[in-house]
Amino acid sequence: MLKKLAQFIFYGNYFYGFCTVSLAVEASMQQNLPLNSWYFYLLLYFGTVLFYTYAYVKERDTRFTNNRNRWYKRNRKLVKNLQWVLMIICIFLASTLLIVNFRHLVSLTPIQILPLIITGLTALSYYGFPVIGAKNINVRKTGWFKPFAVGLVWAVAVTYVPVLWNQVERNTPYTFSAINFWLFTKNFMYISTLAILFDIKDYAADHNRRIKTFVVRVGLRKTIFSIIIPLTLLGFISLILFANLKGFPLLRIVINSIPFVLLIIVAWSMQRRKPIIYYLAVIDGLMLVKALCGITASLLAQ
Repeated sequence: MLKKLAQFIFYGNYFYGFCTVSLAVEASMQQNLPLNSWYFYLLLYFGTVLFYTYAYVKERDTRFTNNRNRWYKRNRKLVKNLQWVLMIICIFLASTLLIVNFRHLVSLTPIQILPLIITGLTALSYYGFPVIGAKNINVRKTGWFKPFAVGLVWAVAVTYVPVLWNQVERNTPYTFSAINFWLFTKNFMYISTLAILFDIKDYAADHNRRIKTFVVRVGLRKTIFSIIIPLTLLGFISLILFANLKGFPLLRIVINSIPFVLLIIVAWSMQRRKPIIYYLAVIDGLMLVKALCGITASLLAQ
């Protein structure tokens, strides 16, 4: 029973929803903003599940399978029905938010909306975006660019969108500052690094499909020791420098350092092949850990 529940949560991408909402709450608290309405976070949660599950619903290539692919094959009818339910829920939540806050949408400027358009197009290209004169743009097949596209979409969704929607819900113009940019960059780099690490699970399939991910290009050990760990250390150093510049208390710095330490430990453990549930629970779980550390630091160490 517990095994089936775990498969449903992780294979069905419901865990991703928890990560998205947690990171969004963390970003708002770190930027000293009140939380948005429940409708906003519910839309963020169900929208994440809907988006990520779409890839496996439309998957037709059966040459490369794993336990998650087999789970989708066994539960295809259930997943498709749940997709319709999720779509209806998202339409209801989005409509409610727009109707209630329609008068305040005019507070958004074209400059503020532009990042949303760019991110939306990037997210669409994750599944193939048709372009005139070409078949389509599909960032999943670009290899090296995919992790940064994933990082961009997540960073905008959890760092920028909550701030922007807070402006709409409260009808109060928000002035972006250096801390906004730093938090966005931190989330972008952290999640991009996790995406590179996550590509290790698809090494064999990506190699056969000739998708030049970092691990396919340079190999497993170089990916871990020449890319993952240096990027993590760079992120940790930037945290220390920014925290000292802003005069963060020591406890806040220590708590926010935990995700970087855990990321290095997990990267080190990836030298041996792991079951897919490990990648989903542990690697993606680092996003949840980061969010919980950020929230805890904001509550305990102002």
